[in-house]
Amino acid sequence: MKEVPYIVDTNWLAERLDDPYLRILDATTFMAIPENGGSPTIQSGRDSYEEGHIKGAVFADLINDFSDPESSLPFTVPSRQQFISKMTELGVGDDTYTVIYDQGAMVGDPVIAAYWASRLAWQMRYEGFEHIAVLEGGLPKWKEEGRPVTTEVADYPAASFTGERRPELLATKEDVKRAMDDDNIVLINSLSPEDFRGETETYSRKGHIPSSVNVFFGVHADQATRKVHEDQVLRKTFEQAGALDSGKKVITYCGGGIAATWNALMLNKLGQENVAVYDGSMNEWTSDPSCPLVTGK
Repeated sequence: MKEVPYIVDTNWLAERLDDPYLRILDATTFMAIPENGGSPTIQSGRDSYEEGHIKGAVFADLINDFSDPESSLPFTVPSRQQFISKMTELGVGDDTYTVIYDQGAMVGDPVIAAYWASRLAWQMRYEGFEHIAVLEGGLPKWKEEGRPVTTEVADYPAASFTGERRPELLATKEDVKRAMDDDNIVLINSLSPEDFRGETETYSRKGHIPSSVNVFFGVHADQATRKVHEDQVLRKTFEQAGALDSGKKVITYCGGGIAATWNALMLNKLGQENVAVYDGSMNEWTSDPSCPLVTGK
C-alpha cells in the first residue's frame, strides 16, 4: 500500500474518490459551550453526517465506538480489541488507506476543522494502522468549494488487520510527572494562552503542568481559508518551543486529549516522530490534587 501524506487537500481527495482501496471516515463530533458558562457538553456528529457527507464516507463514532465506555474521563482510548473490531467493521484494514475529516470542533462554528479527525488519526496510529491522512479544512472547506455531498451511506466489507500497537505514542500521568524534571522531554500545552496562564474557569484547578510550554493548537491554520500554514511557519512556532531540538521527545496535552493530537500531527508533518499524547490531559491531571499546577507564563 502506498504512503499518504499526513495532511491532504480537497483536490487530492477528489481525484481519488473512486479508488477501491480508499476509506473515508467522517469523525464529526461537536462541543457545545453553555451560554451561561459551565462545562462544555459533547455531542455525536451522526445527525450531521446523515444530513450530508463526502461520497464514500462512513461515520466513525468517537463517543460510542472509539472511546473507553468504562472510563471516568471522556475520550480516553478504548481497549485494543474494541478499537480494531469497530475499525475493521468500517472496512479499514491492511489493504486500505484512510482519509479522515470532520465538520468542525464547535456547534455552529466550523472554523477549526480537523480537530476531531486528528484524534482518530492518532488513535489509529497508536493501534498500528498506517497510511492515514487528515483532510485539510474538513467538510466545511469541501462544501465552500462547491464540491458535492451525499446522504447515501457507504458500505464496505469487513477488513482484516495485522498491525501492532505503538505504546510509545501514548503518555500516562506517571510519564508526565517524570517528564517535568527531564530536560530531554518537551511538554507542550495545546490550550489557549488564557487557559495556560490560569485565567479561565475551564478546569477544576487553574494553570498548566510545570515545565510545559504553550503552543495553542488553533494557530496552525488560516482561519479564513482553512488551509494549514506552510511548513516554514509551523517550524518557527515549534522551534520556539524547543520541540524540534535534536534528540528531544515531545509530549502534548490539552483538556481531554483532542487538541493535543492536532499539535502532534503538525510535529509529525515536520518530521518530529518522537511525539506522545497525554491521553488523560487536564481532565485527569486537575482531578488529582497531588499533580502540581502553576499559573502565569
